Amino acid sequence: MHAHVRIGIAFAAVGLCAQAQWLNQPIAGAPRTADGKVDMTGPVGRINGKPDLSGIWQVMAEPRGPGLFGLGESPNSRYFRDVLSDFKPDERPLTPAGTEMLRRHAQPGAFNPTLNCLPDGVPHGDLLPEPFKIIQTPGEIVMLYEVETTFRQIFLDGRKQLTDPSPSWMGYSVGRWEGDTLVVDTVGFNDLGWLDARGTGHSQDMRVEERFHRRDFGHLELGITITDPKTFTRPISFHVVEELLPDTDLFEHYCLENEKDAQHQPGKAGK
Repeated sequence: MHAHVRIGIAFAAVGLCAQAQWLNQPIAGAPRTADGKVDMTGPVGRINGKPDLSGIWQVMAEPRGPGLFGLGESPNSRYFRDVLSDFKPDERPLTPAGTEMLRRHAQPGAFNPTLNCLPDGVPHGDLLPEPFKIIQTPGEIVMLYEVETTFRQIFLDGRKQLTDPSPSWMGYSVGRWEGDTLVVDTVGFNDLGWLDARGTGHSQDMRVEERFHRRDFGHLELGITITDPKTFTRPISFHVVEELLPDTDLFEHYCLENEKDAQHQPGKAGK
């Protein structure tokens, strides 16, 4: 089966289990309209004077254009499909190494970390057509990604960024506030993850900056800048909006649970 078809089917299956565990559980303290629904344009609460980013978020989908997917997977962002979608095909700012990496990942049978149940990484986890939860305290933010039930920590306690980190899937994140915008700096990645469903890769030198700004109760603006001189000829930046999923919660998800495809493959039965 072609890799793009497999990806589409995989995300269609994920979409089927996206119903959360606590449906219609009201968010405490949320602004509400006269009919009792969460007021998505209502005011934002604060923690120690800073905007409270807590909530369950999912990137707002865009109309699908020609190209990747459109095969039944959950509606998604173009940056989930391709982080370089703002560039014309002949102007994509890839180094020769970045171009070769993308070529290898597009080959039939190429190892896809996501389809093998490995973490989506940063910033790909922010762009999935699946939700993530932010839990905010004064000194730390925890992000819980529904896909693979993966967590991430963002430290706000003033610690310095690591200078020689051990390579990891999610990297190491420290944050600071610039007014009402949370700026997160993440380094220390391995070179195994994909930045998008297309297969754009990265090196261990990648650095990611995320800028979170909750413009109102129901919308979280997110600016992303990726810097990786071994993969890109220049930093790449783009902007998405995460939308609040009100009155609900995350669902436990492990992609190998109840997996039955392997038994139908030659030589795989009984393994």
